[in-house]
Amino acid sequence: MLMRQKRPSLQSLEYKARWLALLLLAVGLHLFEASLPSLGPWFKLGLANLVTLLVLVWMGPRAAVALAVGRVLIGAFFIGTLFTPTFLISMAGALSAAVVMVLAWRWLPGISLIGISLLAALTHMVAQFVVVEGLFIQQPALYYALPPLLLLSTISGWLNGALALYIVARLNYEIQD
Repeated sequence: MLMRQKRPSLQSLEYKARWLALLLLAVGLHLFEASLPSLGPWFKLGLANLVTLLVLVWMGPRAAVALAVGRVLIGAFFIGTLFTPTFLISMAGALSAAVVMVLAWRWLPGISLIGISLLAALTHMVAQFVVVEGLFIQQPALYYALPPLLLLSTISGWLNGALALYIVARLNYEIQD
């Protein structure tokens, strides 16, 4: 005898569809950035992290972390870097940035989206350097390249945070706790 499964609610399906659409946007931005010339080793503008920040605001911490992991997995699959050193570096940066976003969102009352984005951008860069130095290039001299890249990360983090603030305001979403 077949048991009927309960159908998911329309609200649940809409939530999943919204998350999936944002994941696809993040993957698209990830792929777009991969095709651009780099300003330095392991440095991109971080546009996909902008989507992670928006998902944090609109859908919460779990959805944001899942989006960060999903976009790196899917993006690496399409680029052809899945389970390569580039993948490990990208995943370390994305996951650490997403975790910092969640922690700042939860534990730093009054922090703006620009502040969260700045913290995430800096964390992303530092995590990438730690992975590269720890797993691939065991040379402390590698860290001489970090200050200029942190400066670029600060600029891109500020821009992404400002864009997130603008998008949230324009779409009239109320920021949830």
